[in-house]
Amino acid sequence: MTPVQALSLSLVVAGLVFALKWLAYVFTGSVALYSDALESVVNIVAAGAALVAVLVSRRPADHNHPYGHTKAEYFSAVLEGVLIVLAALAIVREAWPRLVSPAPVQELGLGLLFSLAASSLNAALGWFLLVRGRKARSPAVIADGKHILTDVLTSLGVLVGVGLAWLSGWWILDPLLAIGVAGNILWVGWRLVRDSVGGLMDEALPAQELADIRLALNRALQGLASEGKVLEVHDLRTRRAGPRTFVEFHLVVPGATSVEQAHQICDRLEMALQAQLDQVHTTIHVEPDHKAKHTTFRIG
Repeated sequence: MTPVQALSLSLVVAGLVFALKWLAYVFTGSVALYSDALESVVNIVAAGAALVAVLVSRRPADHNHPYGHTKAEYFSAVLEGVLIVLAALAIVREAWPRLVSPAPVQELGLGLLFSLAASSLNAALGWFLLVRGRKARSPAVIADGKHILTDVLTSLGVLVGVGLAWLSGWWILDPLLAIGVAGNILWVGWRLVRDSVGGLMDEALPAQELADIRLALNRALQGLASEGKVLEVHDLRTRRAGPRTFVEFHLVVPGATSVEQAHQICDRLEMALQAQLDQVHTTIHVEPDHKAKHTTFRIG
């Protein structure tokens, strides 16, 4: 399933989940269940925004966007993080009056049944989106999956809170737990925005992936180095834009190396990186040994 298909499914399921949660609120009158339904409205908006972003990001490069449109997904992820924060604040706003004046809920059993059905559906969808998003390396799909799983946490917290309130008669637990879950949502929203901003700011790849790139280059260059064809690799830089990874570095060769020989060496390095990473775009600057900086990363 492609990212577009996955997000289309997410949009449909989000509508169904909202309907179930709204029924849970209608039957019970619980402010926590109302807040849970309100958070699902955010899911619908976020899924729609993510779908648009993925459609834009899949457009091929053009004269105005020679590197493609893949960063559009990060804008969607940032928007989704902001929506998560707004949903958390809305939950607090709705829960506060009940915190001041606790009130019992009605038709609890039927309401919780609807909420449980919605949460089960959301959990399956969130897990599916995370798996597909990571496989396709789509920030928008991953963000949507994380958002939906935070909705599941919200719903479970609401279910537990309302259940405990019913068992104990302490109806103040209903708004208290809703506020507690809102705090957790705020944390998830912050992390989501942080990761997306890192992508927009061309943040380097994580340390482990960077180490894998160094290892792949090292292996590919060992034979060439022993033959005296390559002396050094330096100024290694990386960044990511949606599913694409960009790797740049300087390659130092003996001054007498011909253009054809240097080109063959570059092809070998590009193939080594393609075997290590999906959708990697490599830019190599070849320079003679008397221009070497002898910095950053050397073979060996």
